Amino acid sequence: MSLAALNRIRLCRAIFAAAAAATAAVGIAPVEAAPSVSRLTPPSELFASGRDADSAPVVARFLPGQRFDLQATLRPDDGRQIVSARFEIDGRPVELSHALRDCASGCRKGLPALTAIATVRAVAVDKPGLHRFAVRATQDDGQSVSASGNFLVVPLAAAVGPKVKNIIILLGDGMGIAQRSAARLMRGGYAQGKVVTPLAMDSFPATALVKTASLNSVVTDSSPGMTAYVLGNKNDNNEEGVFPDDTLDAFDNPRIEYLSEYLHRTQGKALGIVTTADVFDATPAGNAVHSSNRGAGTGVVDQFFDDRSRTGLQVLMGGGRKWFLPASVPGSARDAKSDYAFSATDPHTAEIVKRWGASPGALDAGRDLIADFQSAGFAYAANRSELDAFDARRGDKLLGLFALSNMNVALDKIDGRRAKAAGQTTPTVVDDYGFPDQPMLDEMAAKALAVLGRAPKGFVLMVEGASIDKQAHAMDTERWLLDTLEFDRAVAVARDFAAQRGDTLVIVTADHECSGVALIGASRVSDAKLQELAAAGGAANLRDPVVGIYEQAGFPQYRFAADGYPVSTNIDGRVLIGYGANADRYEDWRTNPKPLLDSQQPFAKSEPLASYPASPLARDADGRFLVTGQVPGSSAVHTGSDVPLSAFGPASWSFSGVIDNTDVFFILAQAALRGPVAPASWPKPGKATAR
Repeated sequence: MSLAALNRIRLCRAIFAAAAAATAAVGIAPVEAAPSVSRLTPPSELFASGRDADSAPVVARFLPGQRFDLQATLRPDDGRQIVSARFEIDGRPVELSHALRDCASGCRKGLPALTAIATVRAVAVDKPGLHRFAVRATQDDGQSVSASGNFLVVPLAAAVGPKVKNIIILLGDGMGIAQRSAARLMRGGYAQGKVVTPLAMDSFPATALVKTASLNSVVTDSSPGMTAYVLGNKNDNNEEGVFPDDTLDAFDNPRIEYLSEYLHRTQGKALGIVTTADVFDATPAGNAVHSSNRGAGTGVVDQFFDDRSRTGLQVLMGGGRKWFLPASVPGSARDAKSDYAFSATDPHTAEIVKRWGASPGALDAGRDLIADFQSAGFAYAANRSELDAFDARRGDKLLGLFALSNMNVALDKIDGRRAKAAGQTTPTVVDDYGFPDQPMLDEMAAKALAVLGRAPKGFVLMVEGASIDKQAHAMDTERWLLDTLEFDRAVAVARDFAAQRGDTLVIVTADHECSGVALIGASRVSDAKLQELAAAGGAANLRDPVVGIYEQAGFPQYRFAADGYPVSTNIDGRVLIGYGANADRYEDWRTNPKPLLDSQQPFAKSEPLASYPASPLARDADGRFLVTGQVPGSSAVHTGSDVPLSAFGPASWSFSGVIDNTDVFFILAQAALRGPVAPASWPKPGKATAR
């Protein structure tokens, strides 16, 4: 080092020392870090990025009067404490109870113990337009902090037709464009390149493409994929009916009012939920339940019943009986660890009960929830026979639980019915699961509409074909294909109901696409030859000799039985499906005799279910044709692809172009509250309108 450089260093040190001495001499304290706001809810790009209010896109949108919670996470200086916090909207104080709690326990890792969470429950703003909200907090030494965000109250437009009385949302879980195309190919048959028998959903006059991203990912899971349609807002993956927060409690997050809650509160509409999944699953729960953990089964299912006065729930059908049985009953999954109970002494949760009118809940693993439903006037059906016997003219509430967890898929239910009709004594898949008498989705949908059609103020009904997704995850082609056909039969039931009445809007869509399905072609060989090639095994026998592309694919022709399903899926020249978001799997192109093991079934580790293949690598392995995947694990995954939405009935033409999944909510609400409008009447997504 040169002498000049050394002298410069010595001079700097002298200056710093002199400055420190001068500061100490006059008694100036070291500068403290100011308290900060690390999260502000509703989510706002204005807060997140600090963009100018006029240029920041608006994240949160609400209907006039739709309820939502305000919340802020406030981080004090070390050793300090936040002692007060207040919210403002458009510069005026929010005159509602403000709850302030610390994070000494029950918050996510990384937050200081004295971090404070301020919350105001069930806020509503009637005036349309862009609104700015702020939190202002004070620390125990007098220092203050504030932060701002914004949200949009979407105006209702003048209608060009009468109000819609009923709304039916048909949700094909995981059903992208390719899933629809493959089902059309199987069901419709082709003549000279044209479909002979189109799908029911193909008959809907209006179609749009829907963007499916969640609040925290371009690839959504089923929770925010569903809730966007019935909240008008984005949720984080795995969360339903809530905005994200920093607490660990799965049931105390900031809430958003569902379409069912809003229309029941303002118009007295009823709610129906029908699914082939376990009813606690993300899609059915994403119409009525508020939780940051889609897997919190006991509390999720309890909310269906406990808060039925807020949602108008009158029909609930699907699987999931394990959550309704007392914990002492074999097969029950009830557990206090997944339940909820709001403390009356904690204002953070007590305000949910007070302001939202929610049930306080209880940690009651021994609860007999079926008995509770029956005591509240719900008829109960445990199988298809009991469902058929229920007379909708004599009851306006119906609970149907047809399996302990997820119901069996269409292929296996149809095989079970056909075996029984033929007098076969060899157990089928539905026998192995212990529920041989399950209804099909269209049968459940028809009974739900018979019940809800009598609701004097109308209804909202969600019907889910759940295992399009579940079997696409498993890369079990024929099983998701037949579930798509089963779903389309339910679509036909809803369409026919709407066509007879004229006051019902029906949409058919998906929450997301699953597994990157692609129609790659068709088999070039007969089924008998395919079996020979599978026995010989390896890619040399099962790829190039089998996979027919372009004109070699032709038009696979499936024959259908009177029950509406293929006589056999193992046909000559069968359709071949590839996957773009797949895990490793063995493939022999033939229908798998058994589905993959469903780990959600209570008796999955017992025979005969324990002998079912555990993963796609434990199936078709004898053929030794390994298809290497692009994703880790043993399951195909969701993709970020757009999904189609088709609409039928009044307001159907409001669905056009490429729209966000949250836009659907506002179109449905507009139709029910005012009546349909032309698409051009809507404000552009995320754009502000004048106050």
